[in-house]
Amino acid sequence: MIRELAKELVDLIFDWGYVGIFLLMAVESSFIPFPSEIVLIPAGYLASKGDMNLGMIMVSALGGSLVGAFINYYLALILGRRLLQKYGKYFFINENALAKMDNYFEKHGAISTFMGRLIPGIRQLISIPAGMARMNLAVFSTYTALGAGIWALVLTMLGYFIGENQALIDTCLKQITITVLVLLVLLGSWYYYYQKTKIIKD
Repeated sequence: MIRELAKELVDLIFDWGYVGIFLLMAVESSFIPFPSEIVLIPAGYLASKGDMNLGMIMVSALGGSLVGAFINYYLALILGRRLLQKYGKYFFINENALAKMDNYFEKHGAISTFMGRLIPGIRQLISIPAGMARMNLAVFSTYTALGAGIWALVLTMLGYFIGENQALIDTCLKQITITVLVLLVLLGSWYYYYQKTKIIKD
């Protein structure tokens, strides 16, 4: 039922063209969970038929993803931190814990944001701790755009090359998701090893 409602919403928004893609990706990237594959795979298929432009799809998707990420970032920065400072003690979160979070995102915010944008269920949420930790906005924006751009390109190309074959799309999407997670584990392991050897050298 939820998927049917989402499809009706997508059909409605697609009447708005690239603005619709921008709005849906902003929703997907903010605090409302919305599967981006429902938006970008059909958009890629329309591009394969010549009804849409691949470049404009990517610009719209990336712009929407950044806007949604900024919404979460600033809500966490303005409200989340204030709430934690006031009520965090009831959840065993004190100023020391907040300081550690700030320090972590200052040192590892780039890799955390990039990897988070590529993990299903995490990509919308990674902006929240980044905002609470007051992560450098330029760094946050760069790595959010990089991660979101890669995922948007993958989904758009699926729609472009596979089209309406839903069964094949589901299979490919599952395989791609697993491959991405494996690559992220390898990247995370390399990063941990790099940081460890860097500390030893210092």
